[in-house]
Amino acid sequence: MNSRLFLEINDLARATPWLHAPMAGYAKYGVVLFAVLLLAGWWIARRAGDRMPAAVWAPVGMLLAVAGNQPIVSAVHEPRPYTTLSGILVLADRSPDPSFPSDHATMAGAVAAGLLLVSWRLGLLAVAAAAVMGFARIYIGAHYPADVLAGFAVGAAVTLLGYLVARRPIAAGLNWSDGTRLRSLWRAGGGAAADEAAVAGR
Repeated sequence: MNSRLFLEINDLARATPWLHAPMAGYAKYGVVLFAVLLLAGWWIARRAGDRMPAAVWAPVGMLLAVAGNQPIVSAVHEPRPYTTLSGILVLADRSPDPSFPSDHATMAGAVAAGLLLVSWRLGLLAVAAAAVMGFARIYIGAHYPADVLAGFAVGAAVTLLGYLVARRPIAAGLNWSDGTRLRSLWRAGGGAAADEAAVAGR
């Protein structure tokens, strides 16, 4: 099933040469979009103080998810599709690294989950970006579908479960910083009234 779905997507890639450049570009450089989305999450949370712990945690959770993915990658040590399947179209830069789970999907899943904690609208945008990233990684021949789905699961699980533990300590740290010059990083000007207005406009 995993290989069959991969081959069907690979056949689609053969039939859509006009998509090769955008798919390959996004699969490789799309991480920049997720960095922009994280900054957008911080910008939104800065105007609604109750969401700042989630905005602070989102990039931390992503880094922890990608780091935690490495032992799984090493333990499973699944070969890349282009090392085991012959005659397939490969648009990806060939890598000796194992395939399961996908680091790109882990990153994307973690960012999407983290931003859902900040803002549903931004989070859904990140979910869409993650879905396209996962599909693109399969499309260019870098990963099997199972690699991508597992990456999404690892990223989302680490971020969401980690936030249950990290939320209160982060909130406490932010409250402490209110009495320092660091406050301007976490809070928009205008104090409580501005925060309430931002929440009302959510």
